[in-house]
This record gives sequence, C-alpha cells and structure tokens, in this order.
Amino acid sequence: MEETSTTSEPKSVNLKLLIDTKGQRVLFAEAGKDFVDFLLSLLSLPIGSVIRLLSCNEMVGSFGKLYESFENLSDSYLQPNADKNTLLKPPSGVASTTLLALPDKASNVKALYACSNSYCNRKTATYNPQNSCTNCGSTMSAGMTIIEPQQGESSAANGYVKEVVTYMVMDDLELKPMSTITSIGLINKYNVKEFSALEEKEVSVGIEEGLKLLKALFESKTALTDVFLRKGSSIDISE
Repeated sequence: MEETSTTSEPKSVNLKLLIDTKGQRVLFAEAGKDFVDFLLSLLSLPIGSVIRLLSCNEMVGSFGKLYESFENLSDSYLQPNADKNTLLKPPSGVASTTLLALPDKASNVKALYACSNSYCNRKTATYNPQNSCTNCGSTMSAGMTIIEPQQGESSAANGYVKEVVTYMVMDDLELKPMSTITSIGLINKYNVKEFSALEEKEVSVGIEEGLKLLKALFESKTALTDVFLRKGSSIDISE
C-alpha cells in the first residue's frame, strides 16, 4: 500500500522560567501561544504515536512491549483487511506544531482510490486498489489527489488558544492566564522567603525538550523542573 509522508522543518519556541534557586525548582513558566498550543496538542496524541516518539524502551508500564509485539507479529495472523499502521502509525494533531514532527516519525497519509469506470457515478473511495466498486463492479484503481489543508483552512492550523494572552504554565503543566495576583499567590504557596533566590531564565524548547516533556507527562508532577533543571539539562542556576 502506497504511503506519502509529510514533514516540516523543526522549530523551537521560547519559554521564560521563574526558578527558585534555593529550592532547585521551577515555580512556573511564562509562555506564549506557541508553547501552550504544543502542550495542548499532546492531548490529541494516540498511544501508538506516543510510543513511536518515545521508543518502546522509554515507555512506562507495558505499552512498549504490547506495541513491539504487535509490530513484530506476522501478517499471516491478521485479518485480511487489517492494517497494522492504523495502530502503529495513527495520524495525530502534533505535526501542526512541528515540535515533534521528526523526519523519520512523521504522520503517514495513505493513497486513496476511486472507481476506474469513468461512467460510474458512485462517490466512494478505498485504500485498496484491488477492491471492486459496489456500484458497477469495476476495480477501484483510479488514484485520487489528496489536497492538504492550507494554513488557516482548519482550526488545527490556528491552534487552540488566543495569541494576545500570556499564559502561566505550572511545574505540573497546569495552564492559567498570566496574572500578578496568581504569581504572588504561587510564590507564597511555595513559601519562598527570599526574593533574591528567584531567577528568570529564558529557554528554547525544541524537539529534544518536547520529547522530554511528553515523557514527563506520564512520569512526573514536576515536569518543568525535571526537564529544565535536573541533571543533563542545559540550565545552570549556580551563576
């Protein structure tokens, strides 16, 4: 079965972190629309896409083993019309953000076929060019042109949140509109006594950080701290 892949150049988005240097933790991040849209797009990821992005060995629990065993299962055990890729490579909405649109892990778009009889008025399509038309019996072998939506043609292209608002992203990735009152309340909540211990750092979030955040969604309630402050991160707060 023919497949075409759609990829786009990886990009990065900026994020401003407020760090408690004494407590070695991120209190919250100040984020724009791009980063918030990226986080929200993770909610649309099918499990199969998550496993492909993180790899089987990186997955918590047994999902990785289930995925790998089905991937290795011989096609002779499958139903004739079953396609492994519907589970192993399902389409997702994350490609629109491009943060996780890795070149070798891009969403796949299957070829569609219509009835080869030009006089048949049956408006049906199939993924299998060997199928017969349910109207006239001719083969469904006429290739169809798939027109991808242009920027602005769909709600996904515009993202999920408005651009004019700045957002607060908590350490556990809870989202809120940015406000001074909320910021002060959060500082009090974490019992920060010395304001001199607070430090702002601007970071760039690209593919590597995006994958770490995706993994942290399943493992941690201190996702920002784990990704940007823990060992192996690019931030030095000892300056």
